[in-house]
Amino acid sequence: MSNLQEIIGAIAPIHADVVEQANDHLNQLTKPQGSLGKLEDIARQVAGITGEVKPLFDKKAVIVMAGDHGVCEEGISAFPAEVTPQMVLNFLHGGAAVNVLARHAGADVVCVDMGVNADLEHPNLVSRKVRKGSRNMAREAALTLEETIQAIEAGVELVDDLALKGYQLFATGEMGIGNTTASAAILCALADVDAEISVGRGTGIDDAKWLHKRTVVNKALHVNGLRPAKDDAIRTSGDFALEVLSKVGGLEIAGLVGVILGAAKNRCPVVVDGYISSAAALVASRLAPLSASYMLASHLSQEQGHAKMLEAVGLSAMLQMDMRLGEGTGAVLVFNLIEAAGKIMREMATFESAGVSRE
Repeated sequence: MSNLQEIIGAIAPIHADVVEQANDHLNQLTKPQGSLGKLEDIARQVAGITGEVKPLFDKKAVIVMAGDHGVCEEGISAFPAEVTPQMVLNFLHGGAAVNVLARHAGADVVCVDMGVNADLEHPNLVSRKVRKGSRNMAREAALTLEETIQAIEAGVELVDDLALKGYQLFATGEMGIGNTTASAAILCALADVDAEISVGRGTGIDDAKWLHKRTVVNKALHVNGLRPAKDDAIRTSGDFALEVLSKVGGLEIAGLVGVILGAAKNRCPVVVDGYISSAAALVASRLAPLSASYMLASHLSQEQGHAKMLEAVGLSAMLQMDMRLGEGTGAVLVFNLIEAAGKIMREMATFESAGVSRE
């Protein structure tokens, strides 16, 4: 049995009995039942995940995984591939949007080099580099199966290490010029969605480049034997998800699959960011269906395929902020909502304690 199979086998269902206990507590609070909407959904879900009715998240981390994409050779981005290592250094120096929002949420940013096409050194950089960027998926498989599994397992091991250090709440973040193209191809293959729906404008490309990007995605799907679409039994299997990730994915996406599986394995909630993170969530949910119960979808990205991606995973976004930055920015915002739900559970009076009549 491979390590990945053991990881998947170690993921257990969330605690249904604790979900019910949390629901009972919510119904005792001084409010009409269900009146706090999604805050109550969050409270029930994190209770079931952690096994605690009133969990407290003292240590939170957004894991920003970085990797380059060979498909950038096809001219599918408004920015050059050199931006990836430059932005990684920006994360490490605390100057990116995700750093600002993480500080606001009281969370740490963990920056990971999964496959940046540059030699990076910094005392705070976590290096798990599998190779210097993926191959051009429009011409060949982006990764080998072995490279893909190595990246997934690296993500799991990172969460294992952080959990041992006391981190209890995670968010997914990413950086990689070209990764919306990879994510669009993943959605096409795993959810049988056309490129016209899955391919968005990424970094802000014009109409001509947008049409070209669709063509590149379709070419990658055909080159890698992912079109015509597979039947439902194949398309929804874990083996096929792994195949798709290796052929048209990326190292940072594979690493985030590992982060999600690792969070589920350690019974920690994991907040999924935007389009790229949701591609990782889709793969993780096919590899380990139980992992979906540990995911919270943060926001609905402006990337046009994001709603379809979330639907394929079975998630519903909490926020609609017209964001499309990535990095984990939307996910970190939801840390604040999770904290708010926790405070409702811990601090709000019950009808009995407040002496408030129910009738």
